[in-house]
Parts: sequence; C-alpha cells; structure tokens
Amino acid sequence: MSATHPSAEASSSETSVTSTSSGPAAPYTPVPPSRLPQLGTTVFSVMSALAQQHGAVNLGQGFPDFEGDPALLDAVDRAMRGGHNQYPPMPGVPALRQAIAAKIETLYGHRYDADREITVTAGATQAILTALLAVVHPGDEVIVLEPAYDSYAPNIALAGGVMVPVPLDPHTFRPDFDRLRAALSPRTRVLMINTPHNPSGNVWTADEMQQLAGLLEGTEVLVLSDEVYEHMVYDGQQHESVCRLPSLAARSFVVSSFGKTYHVTGWKVGFVAAPAPLMAEFRKVHQYNVFTVNSPMQVGLATYMADPAPYLGLADFYQRKRDRFRAGLADTPFRLLPCPGSYFQCVDYSGLPAPLAAMDDMALCQWLTREVGVAAIPMSAFYSAKAARPSIIRFCFAKKDETLNLALERLRQIQHRPAQ
Repeated sequence: MSATHPSAEASSSETSVTSTSSGPAAPYTPVPPSRLPQLGTTVFSVMSALAQQHGAVNLGQGFPDFEGDPALLDAVDRAMRGGHNQYPPMPGVPALRQAIAAKIETLYGHRYDADREITVTAGATQAILTALLAVVHPGDEVIVLEPAYDSYAPNIALAGGVMVPVPLDPHTFRPDFDRLRAALSPRTRVLMINTPHNPSGNVWTADEMQQLAGLLEGTEVLVLSDEVYEHMVYDGQQHESVCRLPSLAARSFVVSSFGKTYHVTGWKVGFVAAPAPLMAEFRKVHQYNVFTVNSPMQVGLATYMADPAPYLGLADFYQRKRDRFRAGLADTPFRLLPCPGSYFQCVDYSGLPAPLAAMDDMALCQWLTREVGVAAIPMSAFYSAKAARPSIIRFCFAKKDETLNLALERLRQIQHRPAQ
C-alpha cells in the first residue's frame, strides 16, 4: 500500500467546504521522526545569543576574541593566489600530513605514516563523528567519561551506538578506573577520553595512561582520544598523548585541532591520526561526508608549521591569561577549581550570597549574563543525566587581556549585589 497524504481520505464535500471557507490548503511538509528527538539548540548557541542580547562579555563559548598570527594569514593568502583553490587529495594535502606526522614523532615519539595514517578533517567535531560512524555498529557500546563535550552523545546516537556514561571524580575530575573496568562489556566498541579536558581543564597523567593501557590489554576496545587542547598544559607538566604508549597508539584514533592551536576556530580544520587499518575505515566515511578540506588553508598551515615556535609557545601564552584570570577571580566569592590545562576555568558558586547559591547552574549563568554582564556555561550541559546539577560553571579565558579585565571588573561586583 502506498504512502498517502493525511488529507487524501477526506470526502469531496469536506474538501470543498475547506477550500471555500479557508482558501487553498497550505503545502504539506512531511516530517519524519527525529534522529535526535531529545536535542534542541546547544547551550553554547543559547548563551552566546543571550550574551549578545544583553551586551555581556562572552566567556561562555570556547573561542578566542583575537586574531591568529598574521604570518599564518599571509601563508593562506599566498596559497590562494598561488592557485591552490581546487580539490586537494581526499585525505589532505601531502605536505600538511607530513608536517603533522613529523610533529607527532618529535613531541610524542610515535611515527605515523603520513600517506596511510593521517587524515585532515573539517575540524575536530567532524573527526570525532567520522571515527564513530566508521567503527560503531548499531547496538555497540561507547564509554564516555562525564562531564563530556556535548557533541559526543549525539555523535554516538547518529552512529547507532549506545552511550555508557562513566562519571569522573566529582571533585578532581580524574578517571576512576574501577568504574571504567565495571563499565566494560562484550559490547564495548570504543572508549572516549579527552585530555586536556573540556570542561574541567583536568590533564591525564602518565600513570593514568598506563592504567588505561593495562585496562584495555587483551580486549577489542578502541580508544577515541580527543586531544584538541594538547598544547595548553601548564605549570611545567607535559601532555600525555595516547601516542606515547605503543599499546594505546595501536588501538586509538587521535584527534587534534588547528583551530584551537592557532586561534582560528572558524577555519574548522583538524586532523586524525590512527593505525592504517583503522584509518582505512575512517576514510571510507570521510570521503562521503566531507570528501576533503579547504585547500588553501591546508597549504598555508603546512608552510606555517615549518616553525614549531607558535605551538611550542602556546602553553606560556595561555598560562599568562589563566594566571591573570585566576588572580582576578580570587577577589570574588567564586571558589576556583584547579586548571592544569585547556583554556577553561571552572568555579564553584556555592559560596555566593543567597539566593544565588541556591540557583541551578543554568539559572545562575542566565542571571550572570543578564544582570552582571558576563556569560558562562553551566556544568550540567556536559552531563547526560539531567539530575546532575553541580554548583559549577565554566568560563573561557581565551580572550584579550582587556576582555578579561572587563569581565573581572563586573564579576567583582557580585558580592555587593542582590539577585534580581
């Protein structure tokens, strides 16, 4: 039986009456069941729009309010004017893939084959979705450590997988390996990790990576390691990439982001590194969802990467901003959580004057935006369970000094103002 327009069974007399009284019927739009029925607009878009509406300093969404290096912009301009404006190879410009492989080998000691094991992507989010689509089959389980970046859950759902949330320690945001071990099952396909961590700024240690390697030894579980903040690790620590351990590198997709590293988030260029058998599956999907990535930006990035100073100096650059921001927040009622990495600072607001401390985190962020003029992101946005309502919010300090100074000036007034 063929599909029928809902009005097709109406009698001719009913149709006639409708046409006479109301005019022609509106064109019919079929609306299929949603693939993501539980989702609406992301909290980042909501808070950014609210910040714009109220003229607030936007410390919510994680993007810089300053430009990238003019030398990088010039390199892209030369690439455009030099004729690099048509499709590049599907996995990425060879020179860029070679530069990525050389950087990973220098920093982490693992050599990827640039031809078979590196793919340039349209940002890290596309890389994560593509990796999941490549290896997750309907019903497969994907372990996610929460709080987690908000794209993970819908990406897993789109792949037909089942997300298995495992909470990080609520006070330190460190992984709990007993809980991870308990979450593993014969249906576990992927375990997702993120270091440095968004939203908490936590950084995995070498010992934790060793524990992860031991936990997965003898299993078929793959690792999807989100390392987009790899160059933002502070206080003399180093980034512990899964690439450092051969047993983890052999089962991992490693994702990073040029947008985060070079202050050009709007370019949406990232990359994935993985062993050849995994990358072959990744590219099967990649070639049909984006095929390839902006050509002149790839050529420009390859040229710019010849000098490692910009990414090697990134930790010092952002640590100065982190220290400035933390010093200013010390004069507010917020309790600072540790920030060993990333460009996010989380704070506990339970010490704010009543009734602010009693608000849920979304309400508090909305109040801050409307009444104080500073936008933040609620921590609950990073949990799958709506019951999870910690008294924690997240600020982004990837901003000009004058932006941070203005935000701090406004935040210092909180203890003197009643909630409205």
